[in-house]
Amino acid sequence: MAVAKIKVIVVDDSAVVRQVNRETLARESDIEVLAACPDPVAALEKMRVQWPDVIVTDIEMPRMDGIAFLKKVMAERPTPVVVCSSLTEEGAATTMEALAAGALSIITKPKLGVKQFLQDAGDDLVTAVRAAARANMGRVRMTVPRPKLGAEAMLAARPGAGAGSALHNTTDKVVAIGTSTGGTQALEAVLTRLPRTSTGIVVVQHMPEKFTALFAQRLNGLCAMEVREARDGDRVLPGRVLIAPGGRHMLLQRSGAQYLVQVRDGPMINRHKPSVDVLFRSVAQVAGRNALGIIMTGMGDDGARGLKEMHQAGALTVAEDESSCVVFGMPKVAIEMGGVSKVLPLDRIAQEIITYGR
Repeated sequence: MAVAKIKVIVVDDSAVVRQVNRETLARESDIEVLAACPDPVAALEKMRVQWPDVIVTDIEMPRMDGIAFLKKVMAERPTPVVVCSSLTEEGAATTMEALAAGALSIITKPKLGVKQFLQDAGDDLVTAVRAAARANMGRVRMTVPRPKLGAEAMLAARPGAGAGSALHNTTDKVVAIGTSTGGTQALEAVLTRLPRTSTGIVVVQHMPEKFTALFAQRLNGLCAMEVREARDGDRVLPGRVLIAPGGRHMLLQRSGAQYLVQVRDGPMINRHKPSVDVLFRSVAQVAGRNALGIIMTGMGDDGARGLKEMHQAGALTVAEDESSCVVFGMPKVAIEMGGVSKVLPLDRIAQEIITYGR
């Protein structure tokens, strides 16, 4: 019995982008491109004939902007949306609005050299479309593969960070959270429920550079805790959430009795930068049993090994359950690897953090 193909509509006012994205997706045997449209109005006309499984869309377009298009789609028939957006500050700000409105993931494109960039980034687009097709849209709130490197590539070079060097004789606690597809909304759901005095939190959310600072700013305006994009040397303090900057890895380190974050460049780990595994494994080494690790919605396995190392080091570890995940990928692998102490729905994770910090 033939497996149904993922039906996709591409929406972009650039003929070059439409052509390249259409050709990239059409090469895949499990994907069918229904149409490539120059604007949302044309796309909606096509969608009245056949509704797609996934929409790949730009944001800044004529006749109807992408945000209005997204809101209309989500109101009429919630559908996975992958945003293909500019890497400018203005584009990043608008794309954050799209994520808040229900978009699942971001593919960035430069102002110049778009055709070559999109051809080179074809694997990223295909991966994003496949992940989106598996998304549980009931959990979305309306507001050629690269070689996989292990986290050792980042951790091995750290002085004094060997397996036996963890300093666990401290009462300071830290919470580490990792998430990917669907994570922007999941993080908002968790962090907005935490009081101002909650245990310090470090977060890796898979997101391109330029976007994480705006994401942190948005959360900072919604949360009682201070939320900001992490800078190298920032202290992890009660009442503070540090989000790893896009395009950089974030590691936990110790200075005396204090926790600090180290923000470093490096290779992509598990095809991601920042990588959840890099953060979690550094937390296992540095904080040991004085940590709570949480892995939430996302495609793939990034973070599963690191969470298991945290579990083995004595940390409490939590995975979001399948019923509340947009994509039950990363938590599923973590559970299968035996590195999870508790499996909880999204609406119980904030209380787990509060209880842990008492």
